[in-house]
Amino acid sequence: MKLVDLSGALQCRHIHKSKRSEETEIRNVMASDLMSDVLVVDKERLLLVTSLPSDQTIRTADIVGALAVLVVNNKTLPDSMVVLARELDMTLMTTPLDKFSTCVRIGRLLDSV
Repeated sequence: MKLVDLSGALQCRHIHKSKRSEETEIRNVMASDLMSDVLVVDKERLLLVTSLPSDQTIRTADIVGALAVLVVNNKTLPDSMVVLARELDMTLMTTPLDKFSTCVRIGRLLDSV
């Protein structure tokens, strides 16, 4: 599923769009606040869903090759996280939805593809 379609269905606000954001296709999703758990994920075309608004989230997403980070619960993101996302050209989004609702919607969207 295209990231732009997914973000529309999740009421996302784009904080930073990567240069490849428009053509980015998501095939796998990891939802976690424990970045140590994320580090063991070996999936391509990954979206990281988390409620952890920190620089470490962006760094971890970059290490595992995630295409985008979605921060749930309308969390306020620190400026340093936004700056790092721009430096690494990582798509960074927020949604007002909680993590459970976000994952349920993503699951339904991916099932319909």
